Amino acid sequence: MATLDEPDSAAAAESGETASDEPSILTAAAGEFVGTMILVFFGVGAVQAAVAAGAQAGLWQVAVVWAIGVSLAIYATAAYSGAHINPAITLVAAVYDRMPIGRVLVYWVSQLAGAIVAALLLYAMFHEAILELERQHGLLRGGPGSELSAMMFGEYFPNPAVFGSDERAWRIVSLPTAFVAEMIGTAFLAFMVGALTSERNMARPPAGMTAVMIGLTVAAIISVVAPLTQAALNPARDLGPRLVAYALGWGEIAIPGPRGGWLTVYVLGPCVGALIGGGLQRLLARMAPRG
Repeated sequence: MATLDEPDSAAAAESGETASDEPSILTAAAGEFVGTMILVFFGVGAVQAAVAAGAQAGLWQVAVVWAIGVSLAIYATAAYSGAHINPAITLVAAVYDRMPIGRVLVYWVSQLAGAIVAALLLYAMFHEAILELERQHGLLRGGPGSELSAMMFGEYFPNPAVFGSDERAWRIVSLPTAFVAEMIGTAFLAFMVGALTSERNMARPPAGMTAVMIGLTVAAIISVVAPLTQAALNPARDLGPRLVAYALGWGEIAIPGPRGGWLTVYVLGPCVGALIGGGLQRLLARMAPRG
């Protein structure tokens, strides 16, 4: 998720390289694939461990694991691709930092592929626990109410683990509200990613601490937004596991979902929010002296 307000590669923020040292497209694709896989494995894995096995005590513990997953993904892959690990962050680089469209498409495909592979790995580990959860709650996979188990892959509004999944719960968070929540959450994320990596920010953390601070930003946003929408903040994080859930029997509960909105809320919402937050950060950065 590391980007800059300059058109340099994001990897430069972590490694001190210049734009001329930009990794090859194959190296970058591998970095985005591995980075997104790490992110989804630990983040979505924390959700599965919490819902299927009761391993996490509350939302904050899940958010902390997400923070660790984000940080590890950035540390592991920033030198190879800049560690966008989020299509919305890559969109910011395309719009504001002149990232070539061909490279953007490679990043998006790699990010989605990494998320899909991570979700498949998690299902291989947790499928028996998920089946037991479905038996205990009388859930028919793909039937009404089965978003209580599908939420371990894609995301739903309101959060089924907090408010349930019946029509009374639906009144708590409407589709427009869910869109706004994802948009605002991702706007904060993109703003902070830009601020934490900008060379013009004299208060930016040392390079070795940037990944930790971005991870903590994700944890803080999840703590606020997750009760409403489960806090995707990342189209690949939602769509990759959602496609896996669709293929594994959740069908229309996964796509389009019982209320629809997967495209509007979890793809368009983060993309719009990232453009707002990333654009505002770059505007402010250009008003400040260089650090």
